[in-house]
Amino acid sequence: MNNKTEALPASTLIEHLFFAYRDFTGDPDTILAQFGFGRAHHRVLHFIDRKPGLTVAELLDLLKITKQSLARVLKQLVDGGYVCQKPGPVDRRQRELYLTESGQTLIRDLREPQSRRIVSALQQTGCAEEDIARFLFAMMTDESRQQISMLNAGGNGETEPGEDR
Repeated sequence: MNNKTEALPASTLIEHLFFAYRDFTGDPDTILAQFGFGRAHHRVLHFIDRKPGLTVAELLDLLKITKQSLARVLKQLVDGGYVCQKPGPVDRRQRELYLTESGQTLIRDLREPQSRRIVSALQQTGCAEEDIARFLFAMMTDESRQQISMLNAGGNGETEPGEDR
């Protein structure tokens, strides 16, 4: 096999991931645009929903963005009534983040078309959700896996691939 032939399976998967991601984020992008929000807002809402009480420092670590970038997005979400901030119970300088009722409604609205897309793909392919989850989990770095464990420890009860539900 030459180098070009050896690269084809990975190239095909990479291309499929690009298009799948574009389509997966397309529906939420349309919803977010109605509020003047973008994907950064979606990610913030997602992670706060996964771990209510998430601190700003933890969120910065998850998103790998600058304080300045997060501050702009978070201000819009707080000012819009989607997120509230509370001082930490031990360190009052720490800010814990929670979704408001409006924030919970918005994240449900954003997840709904993504969930439909996932369910449809699973039905079309006959693949098991756990197999896809294991594949995606295997693609992650150790740091990303640790972050998922942290979210699961304080999240909504979802588990890592291979764990009992």
